[in-house]
Amino acid sequence: MRGQLSLSIVEASVGVVFILAVTMGFALGVPSPNTERPQLDAYAEDTATVLANEPPRHGGETRLAEVTRSQAAFQREQDSLERRVERLLNDNLLYRIETPHGAVGYERPAGVPAGYATVPTTGGEVTVWVWYV
Repeated sequence: MRGQLSLSIVEASVGVVFILAVTMGFALGVPSPNTERPQLDAYAEDTATVLANEPPRHGGETRLAEVTRSQAAFQREQDSLERRVERLLNDNLLYRIETPHGAVGYERPAGVPAGYATVPTTGGEVTVWVWYV
């Protein structure tokens, strides 16, 4: 007797390994795509859309048009704008709203994924930035 395995045992072993590999592929799946950035863009877009369609508190076409009209209008409305955005976003999100006359919210940390949306107004563009805490 030589120390050889029969061909059918080798074929069965290869078959078992193949079946286990396929099963593990289905069980573990493929890596999921990075959905963090698109989700953050969606939060920013939703926030910008709500603000762009809200009526102004004192004058103008929309709330965003009001805060971009002048420096004085921005200063008058910045606290109200900040409170409104905090009510719109989840607690696990931070934000920054940038207008031609100033910004409200938090400083964006470097290297952190963030989503954004830009809204044109008669007084200039408003950019909404959103990122996770």
